[in-house]
Amino acid sequence: MSFYQTLLIAIRALLLNKLRSFLTGLGIIIGVAAVVAMVAVGEGAKDQMKSVFSSLGTNLLILLPGASSAGGMRGGFGTQPTITWGDLDAIRQQVPTARYVAAVLRTGAQVVGEQQNWGTTVYGTSPDYFGIRDWKTQVGALFVNSDVRSGTKVADIGQTVSDQLFGPGANPVGKTIRIRNIPFTVIGLLAPKGQSPMGQDYDDCVYVPQTSFAEKIQGGLHQFVSGMIEISADSSGDTAKCQEQIEALLRDRHHLRQGQDDDFSIRNLTEMENASQQGMQTLSLLLSSIAAVSLLVGGIGIMNIMLVSVTERTREIGLRMALGAKPLQIMAQFLVEAVTLSVLGGLIGIGLGSTIAWRLATTFGWHVSLRPDVMAVAMVFAAIVGVAFGLYPARKASRLNPIEALRYE
Repeated sequence: MSFYQTLLIAIRALLLNKLRSFLTGLGIIIGVAAVVAMVAVGEGAKDQMKSVFSSLGTNLLILLPGASSAGGMRGGFGTQPTITWGDLDAIRQQVPTARYVAAVLRTGAQVVGEQQNWGTTVYGTSPDYFGIRDWKTQVGALFVNSDVRSGTKVADIGQTVSDQLFGPGANPVGKTIRIRNIPFTVIGLLAPKGQSPMGQDYDDCVYVPQTSFAEKIQGGLHQFVSGMIEISADSSGDTAKCQEQIEALLRDRHHLRQGQDDDFSIRNLTEMENASQQGMQTLSLLLSSIAAVSLLVGGIGIMNIMLVSVTERTREIGLRMALGAKPLQIMAQFLVEAVTLSVLGGLIGIGLGSTIAWRLATTFGWHVSLRPDVMAVAMVFAAIVGVAFGLYPARKASRLNPIEALRYE
């Protein structure tokens, strides 16, 4: 008897008890659907986390000034000016693993354009900042180092500011905006960045040269940087090394003795990203493991029902053997039934899991990522479950005595 004939007999036997076959395969359906949906949600969360850190900047280090202390009260890092513009230049020139170095000064201000005004955040920085954030313009250009040196009154604005001042779809390049009554010419419209997980709108911003910011918008601290410094390392592997080189350089420049606390703080966002990724990976593995238990439970259900089926079809088995069917063919018949039940349950589970993932994405706004390789692994695992748990009932059927089987009532 060919495999095709065996498959037809197996399908016919399953269709004779449709409800029982469905309930038997329900464990496999739920298990595969859970695996597909859980992995899709987990991978989507990891992808979203990557995009969040990518929008913050690549291989990013954030350098903050020291903490203030007065009357026994200590402020947080950044409350005491300790980082100078000379420190920034030294980092740029003497730290070989630092690719981009940029000061980031910020203040809230009311910005006026044409007949509209909008309260937003104004940043003073240098062109390196856009390299750190991998930020391009959709219209116009970014300001350059010559604009920083000469204190040119130019600005690059975010999409939200452009929409509020000039209307959706407008081209703001060449138009004039007033920041604290100082006119600035818009030279570029930044590409949309979206929102942070905390709801911050990255596109609600205005960027101007740091010298223009200090002279026209908010007076600085002269030789001290009145903000933070962002540094992008050459690669993610160089981030820790870059941090060590900056710490050694600043301790030397600030004449800090051995054992004396740093008067600055460096935050490594690459370490935060790696920790977040590991946490999400562990969560995905846990969810997948829980879902895999459903597959094992489904396999046990298949074995139980197949054992019942062997008992119910004892006379049928005896008749087949009497007509010349070999034990191997009897075993193949029941094994194919178990595998067919598992594979059909796996296919239904993939469809159900994909639907659940899609519904979660549309209902709750979650980011999901369906992975074909996970679906393939889930299908293979379902087939293995069918073989593993269908083998014992199939062997039991093949070892029946034909004469006793024919006498079975």
